[in-house]
Amino acid sequence: MKAIKGVLLTCDSAVKQLLIMMDERSSGSATFIIQDLDEHHLLIKADEHERVKRELEAELEKNSYTADL
Repeated sequence: MKAIKGVLLTCDSAVKQLLIMMDERSSGSATFIIQDLDEHHLLIKADEHERVKRELEAELEKNSYTADL
């Protein structure tokens, strides 16, 4: 088995579920989760960290509401 460089993410369970959903939508080599560690931690591929961060920010932006005052 080949070693994979990873980044440890700490997040709440809602964000973790979004990340798992994003990973499941990815195909083949585009998946980024190496290991689901526990309720608040994921190990992801280090070279995918920036892409995951951008996609997560976009997903969270879609799910946020701003009131027009």
